[in-house]
Amino acid sequence: MREQRLSNAIGLAMKAGKCQSGDFAVEKLVRAGKARLVILDSEASQATQERYGRLCERMQIPLLLAAHAGEAIGKPARIVLAITDQGFSTMIQHAAAELAAEQNAAKEQTAAFEDK
Repeated sequence: MREQRLSNAIGLAMKAGKCQSGDFAVEKLVRAGKARLVILDSEASQATQERYGRLCERMQIPLLLAAHAGEAIGKPARIVLAITDQGFSTMIQHAAAELAAEQNAAKEQTAAFEDK
């Protein structure tokens, strides 16, 4: 449920024209300081994750790892996305935080069940 909410938020940003995808476009937005959030598919290579990690850290832009990020915008082959609107950035980060909290709670519940 929460994963769908995250996917919907990313898709909504795309439909509103506040999301750019693809390596070249995202890197250009980040370097120009126009990106408010970078979303990297969790399937991205380690080198890509490190590259965008350093770039976002240097430019002080939040970086979010998300499963199937490209599918959320209707372009499954896309690995990296940039959100250019602060409102959408906040909405997506909240949805991702809720998803992470739900996943952590499920892991804790499973671990507690296995301990019994």
